[in-house]
Amino acid sequence: MSQTPPSQSSPGAHFLDMHEVSPEREAMKHTRRPVRQREAKRGAAPPDCSFGRQLSLGTGFSLLKENDECKMLPRSGRSLGGFERERKKADFRIFRTKSGLNRQNSLLPSMKGENDGDHDHQQRNDGSDEGVEDSVNRSVPAGRYFAALRGPELDQVKDHEEILLPTDEKWPFLLRFPINCFGICLGLSSQAILWLTLATSPATRFLGITPYINLIIWVLALFILFLVSGTYALKCLFYLEAVKREYFHPVRVNFFFAPWVVCMFLAIGMPPMLAPNTMHPAIFVAFMAPIFILELKIYGQWLSGGRRRLSKVANPSSHLSVVGNFVGAVLASKVGWKEAAKFFWAVGFAHYLVVFVTLYQRLPTSETLPKELHPVYSMFIAAPSAASIAWEAIYGEFDGLSRTCYFIALFLYTSLVVRINFFRGFRFSVAWWSYTFPMTTASVATIKYAEQVPTVISKSVALTLSFVSSTMISVLFISTLLHAFVWQTLFPNDLAIAIMERKHTKETKKPNKKKAYDIKRWTKQSPLLPRFCHA
Repeated sequence: MSQTPPSQSSPGAHFLDMHEVSPEREAMKHTRRPVRQREAKRGAAPPDCSFGRQLSLGTGFSLLKENDECKMLPRSGRSLGGFERERKKADFRIFRTKSGLNRQNSLLPSMKGENDGDHDHQQRNDGSDEGVEDSVNRSVPAGRYFAALRGPELDQVKDHEEILLPTDEKWPFLLRFPINCFGICLGLSSQAILWLTLATSPATRFLGITPYINLIIWVLALFILFLVSGTYALKCLFYLEAVKREYFHPVRVNFFFAPWVVCMFLAIGMPPMLAPNTMHPAIFVAFMAPIFILELKIYGQWLSGGRRRLSKVANPSSHLSVVGNFVGAVLASKVGWKEAAKFFWAVGFAHYLVVFVTLYQRLPTSETLPKELHPVYSMFIAAPSAASIAWEAIYGEFDGLSRTCYFIALFLYTSLVVRINFFRGFRFSVAWWSYTFPMTTASVATIKYAEQVPTVISKSVALTLSFVSSTMISVLFISTLLHAFVWQTLFPNDLAIAIMERKHTKETKKPNKKKAYDIKRWTKQSPLLPRFCHA
């Protein structure tokens, strides 16, 4: 080793050449045979190599010497021979649908050959992509979503969390297309029922509303349903792993009921000029069977008390899974299956009481109601309003139980209206559509109540709620068009599906006491150190 003058970039620092051999060290080759054996094991550099690396004992920086030129190397494991590791690009394939052949190949033992060492080294350098894919394929616990995400919709990543995909670039469209888009269909299809009720109800007949408004809205809702369903079907085809992430999401799992609820809304609100005289029961079976299968799965998890028990995953969107029972009861009564209608009404009402009490006690998060409310809390209105309409459809009159459910919905509606100032200042989201159909359902229930109690007050409330509901749908429709085609911000990166399976924590390496002891012993025993270590 030889002393090198200090570099200009680090004045006062002394560097030790780790490759050049001093004359004293050359003379000691014959006397210190163990050192020679160790050097032989490490391997010698080619004779024509002009590569040297110097280490500063003062600053801890390394100096790369090549062809009489010096480069300062940062004190980082990412630097290798003066070249920084390339920035890893986004790999969207981790959310792609895995074919059966690829799954079988992943289970086969890897064939070992001459390049196994290079292959393992490459895997380590790539950051173990296979481990990332395995973590994506595994189900994320429900508590992990509450720990990593925030907001009423659990769609915003907390500051201390990391995600699997970069946020500084735009993701593929299908990955940015959430299942919440079925909320658009919920809002439009429920409006078709509202305008059909306004045109045919005796309580609002004096308005003279034409049924063609119902026809226009119904056709528009049907078109949007085909458009959204086709796009999400492509997402299931190409990015099935992302769809699984949405299914494990505590909020978005409830939106898997939305497509079938929309189909039943369209069947109930079908225009009179298109509706048959008697609706076939196969329509009810085709739309209600998927909801019943999902309920067996979701309600079973609530009942079994596992990781996805109700007290852990309950949120206002859980009402959406309950509303499907009441809408199915209305459709069952229209096709003539009264007993099936009573069955689903009973199932929905039992689970509504449990969800209502759980959310009122704030058991999932044990937090007080935030000052800033959100449209998601309008979901509290949906279930009791739909229950009152379903009971009236089954028994043919708006009796005591139906009125009880309606009055509960009316009180909850009023408690949200008096806090209307708290609904300002929120960013627009596609999910807002799904929070408008509860207001439409409450308007329809009010019209049914006005039929049974035809007073000026009841009719005024029915018209007021209908006007508010239609106005909200119109504003959202215009906002959606602006965000989609003018500002092009309707579908931002869906960060909620790209969270880590476990919380990412930096591992602190413990100091190696053995290596530290060896360095101390070397400094004490080496006769060359006093020559180079001086101020």
